Amino acid sequence: MSSRGGWGRLLTDIRPLRESDDFRRLWFGQTISQLGQQMATIAIAYQVYLLTRSSFAVGLVGLCALFPLVLGGLYGGALIDAFDRRLVALWSAAGLWLCSGVLVTQALADVDSVVLLYVVVGVQSALFAVNNPARSAMLPRLLPRSMLPAANALSQAAFNLGFTVGPLLGGVVIAWHGVEAAYALDALTFTAAMYALVRLPSIPPVNAVGRVPGLRSVVEGLRFLRTAPNLRMTFVIDLCAMVLAQPRALFPALALTVFAGSATTLGLLQAAPAIGSLAAFAVSGWISRINRHGAAIVIAVVAYGSCVALAGVGVIGWPGALWLAVAFLAGSGAADMISAAYRTTMLQSAAPDELRGRMQGVFTVVVAGGPRLGDFLIGSLAELTSEEQAMVIGGAACVIGVLVSVALQRRFLGYDAREPAP
Repeated sequence: MSSRGGWGRLLTDIRPLRESDDFRRLWFGQTISQLGQQMATIAIAYQVYLLTRSSFAVGLVGLCALFPLVLGGLYGGALIDAFDRRLVALWSAAGLWLCSGVLVTQALADVDSVVLLYVVVGVQSALFAVNNPARSAMLPRLLPRSMLPAANALSQAAFNLGFTVGPLLGGVVIAWHGVEAAYALDALTFTAAMYALVRLPSIPPVNAVGRVPGLRSVVEGLRFLRTAPNLRMTFVIDLCAMVLAQPRALFPALALTVFAGSATTLGLLQAAPAIGSLAAFAVSGWISRINRHGAAIVIAVVAYGSCVALAGVGVIGWPGALWLAVAFLAGSGAADMISAAYRTTMLQSAAPDELRGRMQGVFTVVVAGGPRLGDFLIGSLAELTSEEQAMVIGGAACVIGVLVSVALQRRFLGYDAREPAP
C-alpha cells in the first residue's frame, strides 16, 4: 500500500510545501503573522467594548472596515494586474506594519479613542484588500494546477491556526499585560510575512502594462463577472454565510455577560471556529480528489449556517454550557474551511491570468468585506433582540439564502474542476 493509501489518503496533503520553496516561505510567514494579527483583532474588539460597553459599537468596527476594503479590493486588483505582484504585496505589507505600530503607540499612550481605532481599522482594511489578493494571485505561478486545492487548504489552515492560537493567546496576553502587549506582538510577528515576500522572485502578470490603472481597468474586471456565472455564484453563496451568519461581533457580550467570563472566555469563543477548521484540515487529504466543487461548496455552506443557528439554540436552551456553543461554532469553522478551499481553487483555475488580480480583489471584497458587513448586521440585530437570538436568525437566513441561490442557478452544482469554466 502506498504512503497515500488507506488512512494516509485522509491525512493532510503537504505536497505543495515540498514542491515550492517560495510557497513554503509564504506559508510559514502567513502562519506566524496570523497569530499576531488575530491577537490584534481580539484586542481591538475588547478595547472598543470596554470603552463603549456596546455590541453595536463592536459591530461598527466591521462597518468602518467595509468601505475601505471594497475600494482597496477593487482598485488593488487592478494594480495587481498592472505591476509586479511581489512588489504590490511588499508595499502593502509595509503599510500594514505601520498600522500595527500605530496601535501599539495609542495603547501605550492611553489615548482611549474609539474613533482612532475605527480609522486604523479602515486603513488596515484598504491595505489588506491589496495585499491578500496579490498573495493569492501568485499561487498559480508557483504551483501546478493539480496542487491548488491542497495549497488553498494549507493556506486556510495557516489562517485558522492564527484564528485558534491567536485569540486564545491574545486573551491571555490581554489579561496579563493589557491590549498594548497584544498589539506589540502583532507588530513583531509580522516580520515573518515581510521576510517571505522579500525572498520571492519577481512575479509580473501576463500582459502587464506597467502603469497606474484607471477606472476602466476596474470596470473591465467587473464586466468579466457578467460572463462568469460559476465564479459569481461562489461570491453569492459566501455572502449568504458571511453577511447573514457571522457571529463574531456577539462574542464580547456573550463572554462577559451570558457566560460571565473574561477576556480568556472571549478568546475561546473567537478561536472555536478555527479549532473546527483545523480539525477538518487534519483529515483533508480527500479535498484534492473531489471534482464537483460547486456541489461541495453548497453542502459546506448549508452546514455552516446550520451550526451557527444551533450554537444560538444551545445558548438559549443551556445558557451556562460554554462547551456546547464552542462545539457548534467549531462545526461552523470546519464547514467554512472546506468551502473556502474550493471557492479559492475555482477562482484561481477558472479566471485568466491577466484578470486574476482583479478577480482576487473581488474575492477579497466578498470574503473579508462580507464579515465586516455581517458584524454590523448581527450587532444591530442583537440590539433589537439578543445575542443568542441573533445567531439563530442569522444561521437560518444563511441556509435559506443558499438554497434559494442554488435553485436560481442549478448549473453551479455541476461544476467540474477537470474542465474549469468561469
